[in-house]
Amino acid sequence: MRKTLIEELEENGYVIFEDFLLPEEVDEIRNAGQNLCLEAPKESRTVFSTVNCNNNQNKEKYFIESGDKVRYFFEEGALDDKGDLVVKPENALNKVGHSLHTDHDIFRKYTFSHRVREVCWQLGFKRPAVPQSMYIYKNPGVGGEVIPHQDGTFLYTEPVSTIGFWIALNDATVQNGCLQFIKGSHKSGVHRRYIRNPDATSNDLLTYDRPPPIYPASNFTPVPVEKGTCILIHSQVVHRSDQNKSNKERHAYTFHVIETDGVAYSEENWLQPSPGTSFPILYE
Repeated sequence: MRKTLIEELEENGYVIFEDFLLPEEVDEIRNAGQNLCLEAPKESRTVFSTVNCNNNQNKEKYFIESGDKVRYFFEEGALDDKGDLVVKPENALNKVGHSLHTDHDIFRKYTFSHRVREVCWQLGFKRPAVPQSMYIYKNPGVGGEVIPHQDGTFLYTEPVSTIGFWIALNDATVQNGCLQFIKGSHKSGVHRRYIRNPDATSNDLLTYDRPPPIYPASNFTPVPVEKGTCILIHSQVVHRSDQNKSNKERHAYTFHVIETDGVAYSEENWLQPSPGTSFPILYE
């Protein structure tokens, strides 16, 4: 007999849902992601140009303001000093975020689907909201490493409530950079926070409140999955992914859900709803 979702999540810090999406549904999302590559506005590249001396601050401002927009984030080395592409458009993007779930019909359909609502209901959510979403490319040979982190570092709530939905749009293997987890690490709390810098005199708009912890590589368990699989990710479980060194893409669509009933979303978090608005409620 399979354990309940809550029991599985509390045991390992993640839950694997095979066949969460049908093949044709995966194709629809992946095609939408491919189209985003071709639609990326040229002006978005200038933010990542190394010519501008305020480059880092411009990047942070671009990032902070992406919460209610569809914005494009490029792979390191995809642009030259002038912001011109040096790779094919389909290989240039690292990710697109962070409002696909509200501003794009295809991603909105799958984020607010009956399946997602059912999972959240089984997890005990009363009034879940979706603060952000991302299309992650992890392209062949250029898809960058994602360092060990916890989602709660970026989307902190009290009490803990954040759950990530990570949907594989290709087979995710060790070779192309599947997710890797430290099982049980969610039981050790949030190790550090990524927040809006309280120091108004600093050039850094965003900052970490503590140095990065060191996690031995041997502690991580690779979790290869087939396309259409959804991995539920506890906000405190430590996870990472290697660079894609293969010749196969590893696209994924991911979004996060938080509880809003009796739960406080930190005002220090980098991502904040636009003034006068709130994050969209999943059940409405």
